Amino acid sequence: MFRRLLDLVTADDSRSQSVAMADDPKLATAALLVEAALMDAQFEASERQRIEALLERRFEIEPADAKALVERASEQVESSSQLFGFTRTVNDHFDHEERVGLVEMLWQVVYSDGRLDDYEANLMRRIAGLIHVSDRESGAARKRALAHLGIEA
Repeated sequence: MFRRLLDLVTADDSRSQSVAMADDPKLATAALLVEAALMDAQFEASERQRIEALLERRFEIEPADAKALVERASEQVESSSQLFGFTRTVNDHFDHEERVGLVEMLWQVVYSDGRLDDYEANLMRRIAGLIHVSDRESGAARKRALAHLGIEA
């Protein structure tokens, strides 16, 4: 777990992701959500279900397509130790409001087990910075996510 976090924090951003990743904002979004779910070393069924539901709503896709997208994203995350390729794709394809929406989705995933792990908090700060979402906007997105989940801040 610590090695995975260290790889994410110190990854050489010059390494490129696969061509498919560069052209697929849905896959990049799913990969970031999966990365958030894996950060506490447990990819629970509740987190997988939350990710699938978020992807269905965000991209207006069928449940089977969301499930397949999560599988592809899991493979991408497993084969990569960096965030830059995923966040670059998000920056290239999403406007600012959509990026803030992604941060809210990420907060929902990390809180789907009812708590925030230190590794998850670190990941959230890193992703928000990489996709140019301010701390204030991320904090507001966090509050909306907690409200949506029925968790008190």
